[in-house]
Amino acid sequence: MNGREKDIDPTSELVEEDEESTLPETEDAALDLSEAPGSPATGHKALARYAKHAPSSPGVYRMLDAAGEVLYVGKAKNIKKRIVAYTRPTGHDTRIERVIASTAVVEFVSTATETEALLLEANLIKRLRPRFNVLLRDDKSFPYILITADHWAPQILKHRGARSREGRYYGPFASVWAVNRTVTALQRAFLLRSCSDGFFEGRTRPCLLHQIKRCSAPCTHEIEFADYAELVREANEFLSGKSQAVKEELATEMEKASADLDFERAAIYRDRLAALSAVQSTQGINPRSVEEADVFAIHQEGGFSCVEVFFFRTGQNWGNRAYFPKADRSFEPGEVLGAFLAQFYDDKPCPGCIFLSHEIPERALLAEALSAKSGRKIEVSVPQRGEKKDLVSHVLANAREALGRKLADSSSQLKLLTALADRFGLPRVPKRIEVYDNSHIQGTNAVGAMIVVGPEGFRKNQYRKFNIRSADITPGDDFGMMREMLQRRFKRLIAEAPKIVLPGDMPVHDERLLSPASQSGADEDGESPWPDLVLIDGGQGQLNAARETLGVLGIADVPLVAIAKGPDRDAGNETFFLPDRPAVKLPPRDPILYFVQRLRDEAHRFAIGSHRQRRKKDIREAGLQEIPGIGPTRKRALLRHFGTLKAIERASLGDLAQVTGINDETARKIYDFFHEAAAAR
Repeated sequence: MNGREKDIDPTSELVEEDEESTLPETEDAALDLSEAPGSPATGHKALARYAKHAPSSPGVYRMLDAAGEVLYVGKAKNIKKRIVAYTRPTGHDTRIERVIASTAVVEFVSTATETEALLLEANLIKRLRPRFNVLLRDDKSFPYILITADHWAPQILKHRGARSREGRYYGPFASVWAVNRTVTALQRAFLLRSCSDGFFEGRTRPCLLHQIKRCSAPCTHEIEFADYAELVREANEFLSGKSQAVKEELATEMEKASADLDFERAAIYRDRLAALSAVQSTQGINPRSVEEADVFAIHQEGGFSCVEVFFFRTGQNWGNRAYFPKADRSFEPGEVLGAFLAQFYDDKPCPGCIFLSHEIPERALLAEALSAKSGRKIEVSVPQRGEKKDLVSHVLANAREALGRKLADSSSQLKLLTALADRFGLPRVPKRIEVYDNSHIQGTNAVGAMIVVGPEGFRKNQYRKFNIRSADITPGDDFGMMREMLQRRFKRLIAEAPKIVLPGDMPVHDERLLSPASQSGADEDGESPWPDLVLIDGGQGQLNAARETLGVLGIADVPLVAIAKGPDRDAGNETFFLPDRPAVKLPPRDPILYFVQRLRDEAHRFAIGSHRQRRKKDIREAGLQEIPGIGPTRKRALLRHFGTLKAIERASLGDLAQVTGINDETARKIYDFFHEAAAAR
């Protein structure tokens, strides 16, 4: 977290504290190696020795195992007392006993106050992801609406990330879809431009957005500066919570225009009012007594937790999102919610009020820490009556429904995985499936892609792309690309999570990687990084290439299946190729076929997206001359007309053909170059 702990350099402090807390190699400090590693006795001895040197001050401690893996990060008002408490032989729950038994090293970081310790603890948990802490997953930044203030004609746009640009930010919104929908409605209501400054400066006539009444076209002075400034003022007021006042102003202007028999102008105000009503009608519940707040509710069922959050800003509901934090089953709802909140606000601005469904440990301390971080008073409360209580109950009902859907989806996914294992004769139900595909245009900008799917669905944080870089591969050689991709993937996997050979010379995955106590080779959920099934987009040739590649690496126990499209590349006619077995076709309406098609299509989508990103980067570096028929003169004409490369990419055939020196044939070449969705293979 940033904030009051900004004066603390976690890296440097950890190094200093490590040097201070690492005991000299004396007889007293040495661990008794006769004790079985990972046993409660060994853990208690290690904690007792480190407790002697623990500081009696607020701070954060890290418990590590013998391999250096961080097991648990905690904070304490007095670190020494907390470590001593762990040395008690009894009185710990099962989770703490497991941590103690695995602990070999304890590291300390002292802080000035317990508040700073709480902030630093959340920061370290997010960065180190210890498996015995509550872990916030899917922690993406939220999108905002930005009305810029660094141009005479302010722009309205979607924004995500650091607030480095001058202007007014509104949000957060729960999803990009909600922002896009709202920006579109606000464009209709206030006619603000959304184009880039480069595109704006290069216009000589209004663009299509002006024609469809979503922009007042300040670029060509279709509107006066003072009138555009008034539109910007109205938009800022509406987003600042003065929506009713803005709507009353528009209604008054509409009635005035109608009384003057200026029905065209009255229709404009009518459409703007309708757009504003559309914005508010899609926001759901809008409580009168809540101006700015985040509302959190947690529901637990079946050993899983769901935290639902609703965002309210300027009296308006800006959407909601469900989270499913990773937490041990022994955690109570309040414990999960408290740990979740500290990590949630690690890199996000806080509203003035935070309403909770359950009481959390150290609620006052969390409010103090968030207030210190924000530089203003933050209230954290559990409403007991009135509209706020009803609001929390509404959010709790959403959390209950979201977790129910999640459990149902997981159950359906498990049934599909079980049926898939049965259909293809897999040794066990796959917990990790890797799907491989590649994308290129006549061999150029070749990119390989790997997606991962498990019992909970797609694991997008584990997707990987491979820029094909071997000079020995002939352009367009799909088999060579598959070999390079699999070789790089599994060479790294062997180095990071090697296999062991048990008696009988049967290679299996390291047992440590298959248990919750997995080491560095495991993913954040403690599961093996080795796939239980590899799906290849291709036919017998791709399967043979994959099999040969894994064979050279000494890997023979990873199941392989290749998916070949039908003669007309129609979905439903796929043929499945398996090693040393006849090819298989599934019935057209088989759920397993639909499931595998979805995996294949997701890999194809990710591969094409990665290919396009690489191709666009090359275009920026090489210029538009890469397009056949485009030289320096036509390039200058295109940039002079459209302003930016991105505008050229989005241009229609008609717009391209209107550029000086660009005929219909060249316009078609330019358009096809940026829109070859079917040809990107």
